[in-house]
Amino acid sequence: MSSSTVITNIAALVTNDPSLGDHSPLGLARDAAVAVEGDRVVWTGESSKAPATDNRVDAGGRAVLPGFVDSHSHLLFGGDRTEEFNARMSGRPYSAGGIRTTVAATRAASDAELEAGLVRYLAEALRQGTTTFETKSGYGLTTADESRALRVAARHTDEVTFLGAHIVAPELADDPAAYVGLVTGEMLDACAPHARWIDVFCEQGAFDGDQARAILTAGKARGLHPRIHANQLSQGPGVRLAVELDAASADHCTHLTDADVDALANSRTVATLLPGAEFSTRAPWPDARRLLDAGATVALSTDCNPGSSFTSSVPFCIALAVRDMGMTPDEAVWSATAGGAAALRRDDVGRLTPGAYADLTLLDAPSHVHLAYRPGVPLVAGVWRRGVRVH
Repeated sequence: MSSSTVITNIAALVTNDPSLGDHSPLGLARDAAVAVEGDRVVWTGESSKAPATDNRVDAGGRAVLPGFVDSHSHLLFGGDRTEEFNARMSGRPYSAGGIRTTVAATRAASDAELEAGLVRYLAEALRQGTTTFETKSGYGLTTADESRALRVAARHTDEVTFLGAHIVAPELADDPAAYVGLVTGEMLDACAPHARWIDVFCEQGAFDGDQARAILTAGKARGLHPRIHANQLSQGPGVRLAVELDAASADHCTHLTDADVDALANSRTVATLLPGAEFSTRAPWPDARRLLDAGATVALSTDCNPGSSFTSSVPFCIALAVRDMGMTPDEAVWSATAGGAAALRRDDVGRLTPGAYADLTLLDAPSHVHLAYRPGVPLVAGVWRRGVRVH
């Protein structure tokens, strides 16, 4: 029989249910409590009306919000790119080609080494409040290396993405059509059983619109749903292709035309913004305000990867989004929780309402606003995942 727990004396509870609390998108409830039975939320309401449960936790007048949903990461890789980062911070611009360095290191790594790295970064993210994460392959670029990365990932999350189309494999650099044929044929056959999603880096130096369409369409035919790296380094066809194929998300969205913004606003495709990448490459910031004002759904994620955004901290990304991308603290928190869930087409995470998974983050602060107000401070004081306290 599952045990039950109630967390009381919550100064500010973010539910992400507009029917609750102050009826804002955050559904913010004051002096609140949340009850959990097994792995699900079963009740939220006023702290004084909290039901009797097996266990009781006093939040001490602090804030509780849903666990962060990091819907874009690249955690299966070998080595790191410290030297590249150091050189870039000394004046060399970022381009897609640096991925090849990680490809070589990943191919040389053992399965155990890849899994140890994944586990390390997941634990790091969990301590910072991330309870749901997506992660991708993309640093193997051979059938064997891509499929083994996905097998490792699938032991740790259901949100696994096949990104064989990260760049053209170095050994086929002079024949990209042959590599697209590999990705849509033998590699896809080996990888599809281990993934939920298919992704492609649609960008100059990676894959053009026609190649991306062929890859994502082949993935859809094998039961994988599309997501896409779109418009990161320049304007291009990625966002409109994402909308055309009903991709769950178009990720980066740094260089957008008015038509791109309109397409996102009139679709189910989420614009996933990844400010860690702009921070680490000194690139222009995505204009979140423009997207939000147009009515697009926005997610915030880390893009944790060894080349262009080596952070697992969603709170850091929230602070960047508020400071440099035109988001309010409320919008940034929503985008890092409910927005990330929307980018994964999930409604059982990213919110704290009856029936949702009991994934909660307790802050050592009276309000979620402190995530942006106190940047760089380790504010996460407790994390529950599926109803179990894990930090």
